[in-house]
Amino acid sequence: MSTNWRISSFSGALLAAYFIPVWTSIAFQIIEAPVRGLYDRPSVSIGFFISDHLHLSGIASVRIAWLLALARITTVAFFALYLVLLSSRSVRERGGGDETLGMALALGSVLSFVSMLAASAVGEAEALRLHATELLMLLGIGIVLLIEGAAPRMAEVRNEADAVVPAGNLSLQQP
Repeated sequence: MSTNWRISSFSGALLAAYFIPVWTSIAFQIIEAPVRGLYDRPSVSIGFFISDHLHLSGIASVRIAWLLALARITTVAFFALYLVLLSSRSVRERGGGDETLGMALALGSVLSFVSMLAASAVGEAEALRLHATELLMLLGIGIVLLIEGAAPRMAEVRNEADAVVPAGNLSLQQP
């Protein structure tokens, strides 16, 4: 049995397995038909928010939809790069893909949080639950990543503190 998988590596891979296909299909729906894609279930809260509260024109709504698709594709690209880095054992053991996972988590969290706020403002309960669930998944893995990354550093500091010999115990004379 392989023991070189860290908890954050495994959890990040599971998260990528969800976000890559789901957010790619959402982004391509928006790219194919920006207005229709903006008013599909995963993006409806942002669509309603920009039409109801921001009073943007049709072209501005299309631009917002394309920016939303670009943000989703960028997050998917970071998750895909993380999976590529995760395939190498040496990179996986020393946490070399943590930066790419962190970027994917940060971008996805911001997008999910903004979508959740928009869903709350326009009263879309199902979209609110969807975005809150995605945000909680992203934040949960982010917390695991932070705690797991801090544990080795804390152990190194503790070992260095134990290795330091107090000055009062140093003596040049033999008893």
